[in-house]
Amino acid sequence: MKIISIIICAAGLMVTAATGKTVRRQLSIYPNSVPETETLATETMEFVYDYHWSVDTTGSLKDNLDNDRMLLQIAPGGISKFSSYKNLAVDSLLMRSSPEEVATAALEGKLSTGEFMTIYKNYPAGKLTHTEKICQDWLRYEEEIPELDWELTDSVVNVLGYECQGARCNFRGREWTVFYTEEIPLTEGPWKLHGLPGLIMKASDKKGHYMFECIGINSKADRPVTIYKVPYNNTDRRGYYDVKNRYEVNPYAYFEATTGGHITVRDEAGNLVFDAYDPIELPFDYIERDWKK
Repeated sequence: MKIISIIICAAGLMVTAATGKTVRRQLSIYPNSVPETETLATETMEFVYDYHWSVDTTGSLKDNLDNDRMLLQIAPGGISKFSSYKNLAVDSLLMRSSPEEVATAALEGKLSTGEFMTIYKNYPAGKLTHTEKICQDWLRYEEEIPELDWELTDSVVNVLGYECQGARCNFRGREWTVFYTEEIPLTEGPWKLHGLPGLIMKASDKKGHYMFECIGINSKADRPVTIYKVPYNNTDRRGYYDVKNRYEVNPYAYFEATTGGHITVRDEAGNLVFDAYDPIELPFDYIERDWKK
């Protein structure tokens, strides 16, 4: 049996520190290589988004937001990819580093990854494909590209110098307000949001638990749209959320059940955390709230 010792900052699966900020208990499994990739399209436009989400909707929203920087690639023919910009940087570091340099980078925290959620639209044609790494497992599901019933509003904001018109819709348990610009005539947007007569530059659900905002544009990017060639566990949307929930409720037990390994959890003082394998109720809900139905 593979034995792993890790240090966590507190004994709870999710603990609220004295600052009121929620700390998520997660496994830090650093990659040591980059999977082989398949190129789906070239000659892309790129849009960088700040992505914020709440990790504890029972406390102060300001104190309990996590974040990542995401990249939306849009290629001729309608294929798009929405993925973590941070993970691209880690992949680049791994590809140019020796095994010794990789080990040093891991110790220095330079291999800390972002969101593994990746959303492809029109791959395959007319479909949406979601891939994600959960613990050591790669999951993949396909669905029809969702049709969103947008209602245009009179609201107007400015994002990166572009005048953006407001729109809203209800989508899978959340009410979304977005701002799009017809100055960039692409019916695209972050995550699964799309279908307006211009690029969605800013989006938020009604409660501010999930937010996206465009912070950068590269209209002549040469980075290809790729997908990892890994042994995916093919599932459906419900199956994906079931796995994600099982992992986040009890990541150490999930690791043990899926890999045959064991994790010994100690606090910062080196004491064993005896309740580390106890499941808890998550103090937040996923971006798609209809997953339990």
